[in-house]
Amino acid sequence: MLIIFTVLLFVLGLVFGSFFNVLIWRLPRKQSIVAPRSHCPKCKSQLSLFELIPVISFLLQKGRCRHCKAKISLEYPVIELLTAIGFVFFGLVTTTWLQLLANLFFFSCLLVSAVIDLHHKLILDVITIPGIALALVFSLLEVTVPINLSLLGILIGGGLLLAMAVISKGGMGMGDVKFLAMIGGFLGPYGAMLSLVIASFLGAVIGMIYLVVTKQSRKTPIPFGPFLALGAVAAFVYLNLYI
Repeated sequence: MLIIFTVLLFVLGLVFGSFFNVLIWRLPRKQSIVAPRSHCPKCKSQLSLFELIPVISFLLQKGRCRHCKAKISLEYPVIELLTAIGFVFFGLVTTTWLQLLANLFFFSCLLVSAVIDLHHKLILDVITIPGIALALVFSLLEVTVPINLSLLGILIGGGLLLAMAVISKGGMGMGDVKFLAMIGGFLGPYGAMLSLVIASFLGAVIGMIYLVVTKQSRKTPIPFGPFLALGAVAAFVYLNLYI
């Protein structure tokens, strides 16, 4: 039974990963996620059902569009596989169907927001605001942390980064503030603080390495969202497996 559940989660993750690729491309460009149908961004040819099969279609097409032979970014299958792996992990630590829904939604918000921020240096309200609202709903349904901890997590998570944004005078965006508030809504105040500590450490180390390797100035803006997402995943693991 566990094997079947794991396989189902993995397949579901692949399917949603394909959809997340659409969100990652269209949301920051303010395009509809419904129409037009998925198509090649270069030749605009609509993709067939075969071309929409996650990972497998990329491999069989050797990473190129069947119509114009344009190269397809490796990011597409990577996102699909990451989603599948995330769905398996976040799904296997659940005990109820509602908790499964909450965990998969939380992970999905983290992944999509992190990739969009990586590309556009932008964390979208269309993800974080509904995320905060649903964090409270799941809390009221006693699926995640108690409602008092969810509210405290939102206030502390958002408050910490808001203070940093004021002190840094624009060095930290409001998107990051809402993102950590959402994380706090799901993980509570301790989870929010732990996420921030881990994200700050990773951001400092990886950011410095990136600047040295690319020979860029220390003033070069580096998106913080991906590090917050990694910190939140690490905090989720710690809170669910070690406490």
